[in-house]
Amino acid sequence: MSEDQKTKILEVLSALPAPGGGDVVSRGMVSDIFIADGKAFFSISVPAAEAQRFEGLRQEAERRAAAIPGLSSAMVALTAERRGGGMEARPPAPRPPARSAPPAASRPAQPPQPSRAARQGVEGVGRIVAVASGKGGVGKSTTAVNLALGFRALGLRVGLLDADIYGPSVPRLLGLRGRPELENGRVMRPMDAYGLKAMSMGFLVEEETPMIWRGPMVMSALNQMLREVAWAPLDILVVDMPPGTGDAQLTMAQQVPLAGAVIVSTPQDLALIDARKGLAMFRKVEVPVLGIVENMSYFVAPDTGRRYDIFGHGGARAEAERLGVPFLGEVPLEMAIREGSDAGAPVMAVQPDGPHARAYAAIAERTLASIEASGASAGKTPEIVFE
Repeated sequence: MSEDQKTKILEVLSALPAPGGGDVVSRGMVSDIFIADGKAFFSISVPAAEAQRFEGLRQEAERRAAAIPGLSSAMVALTAERRGGGMEARPPAPRPPARSAPPAASRPAQPPQPSRAARQGVEGVGRIVAVASGKGGVGKSTTAVNLALGFRALGLRVGLLDADIYGPSVPRLLGLRGRPELENGRVMRPMDAYGLKAMSMGFLVEEETPMIWRGPMVMSALNQMLREVAWAPLDILVVDMPPGTGDAQLTMAQQVPLAGAVIVSTPQDLALIDARKGLAMFRKVEVPVLGIVENMSYFVAPDTGRRYDIFGHGGARAEAERLGVPFLGEVPLEMAIREGSDAGAPVMAVQPDGPHARAYAAIAERTLASIEASGASAGKTPEIVFE
């Protein structure tokens, strides 16, 4: 069935006249089409300078593709990732004759570059906090969920965005199933669990479906889950980032003014090496680092009460002091945390007065204090700087 739907999508696109003549199919501008659970995903490669001209075509392609029988929606991205398909047919504009530059003192002042709309804050969301890690397997998603619930316990209106496109885990961690409802046929209504508004790619595709996407599709999906979801009103949106330093992290820094990033690490040296990379990346893009959390910090044997530092201890605290960022707290390696996460019953929600919930609550308080100290808000926009 999906092959028939792919063929019909190509027929729809062939009937849409493209800026500059012809259509995007015959000009070889359409990527492979991926269909999962009634949702179609594909991109259209366009010249970077003409992206605005193709925006209307992109929207119409989404609308017509979603109307194909058997499809509930479509996600279409514009990308200038590759050349071809007539994209190089237009010759470059001739250069103006060379002229000697006037002295610096006589040159007119350059007006400041206007902020791009893509970097505006998300409507109805006060602050956006990214929870990141340099590598997988350090408990970042569990930390993000319990941090969000910690903010909630402080009386804030909180949302949770699962930005890990390739390995979404928030649906399982919150015990959520089903599909988001649509408002006005376009905007998705977030799911709700324990007082949190939540959105994840895991709500849109089956858990076993592999997301074999390249960077532009990841960026498009993140942008859609940020701006085409009815988040408002929220005081804080917590974003569970994928591990590492790649497209998703840069997209978040480019698309929205992050209030800051929380780095999650385990105590051992190998994890801290990767955590340093994540911290350095956020500093590079001028996103405040709100602090470091040491997860799996120690283990207390339930039968003897003896403490074991299985992965070492205190490495994240020492790293925070060395780098001059706040140390937000430590969370033990504890069976109850793991069992609650697997069952969709996070400890902050089901055992709010327990010792592990108190650890997350303290981390939430320190993170909020770090946000206030940094002066970060939805009005500040990070600039991307490459060297």
